[in-house]
Amino acid sequence: MLSIIYGVLFYLATFLLVFGLAMKIWLYAKTPAPLKIPTMPAPLTKTGVGFRLFREVAFFESLFKSNKWIWLFGYIFHVALLLVLLRHFRYFQTDVWWWIKIIQPFGIYAGFAMLLALGALFLRRIILQRIRYISSPSDYLMLLLLLGIAGSGLAIKFVSNTDIIAVKSFMLGLLRFQIGDLPTHPALLVHLGLVIILMIIFPISKLLHGVGVFFSPTRNQPDDSRNKRHLAAWAKELEEDEKNG
Repeated sequence: MLSIIYGVLFYLATFLLVFGLAMKIWLYAKTPAPLKIPTMPAPLTKTGVGFRLFREVAFFESLFKSNKWIWLFGYIFHVALLLVLLRHFRYFQTDVWWWIKIIQPFGIYAGFAMLLALGALFLRRIILQRIRYISSPSDYLMLLLLLGIAGSGLAIKFVSNTDIIAVKSFMLGLLRFQIGDLPTHPALLVHLGLVIILMIIFPISKLLHGVGVFFSPTRNQPDDSRNKRHLAAWAKELEEDEKNG
């Protein structure tokens, strides 16, 4: 019964994650940008905008310029999270790719880096009064959720081991729409339960900034207002209707 519950929850969480992300991306793409408001200094061409977005996504350029300490812990967290996620690919592959095998030890210890960075970001919201003033309950809950996922994952590895082969068999079974037996390891159940919660709330949380940055008019617009008139799609249609009478 426990395996069935977790299996159904994973299917539900996956559907909500994919559907929610698709809806958010569609809404972002359809949202008009009537003003030319790139953050200066801004690139003059679309190619320059592409490089700017790459630097923002890959290196958190604006955060680095704003606050070096927040950039450090934020960057450590995101890089560690990427390694941890890539390491978990082995649970969904019968024949594990060679490069996934290579990053396994790096992914293990990236969990500690992830936990350290999240702890530092959480303490920052508590200690710094100006940050605490603008923090909402959801900010703390997101950090606690991520801390719980990282902590329970490390507990499975270093405190009380579970049957990893059975876990992989369960995950592979879900890919084939077959619900197998999931080990009833407490830390594993907590870990998977928190991951399910994260998948469900991700499309409606502040964690969606990783997608939203690509649609931010302050980042995705070139500084060409002197050379080209900027009109939103709806404004163009309105102008054409007025011309046609």
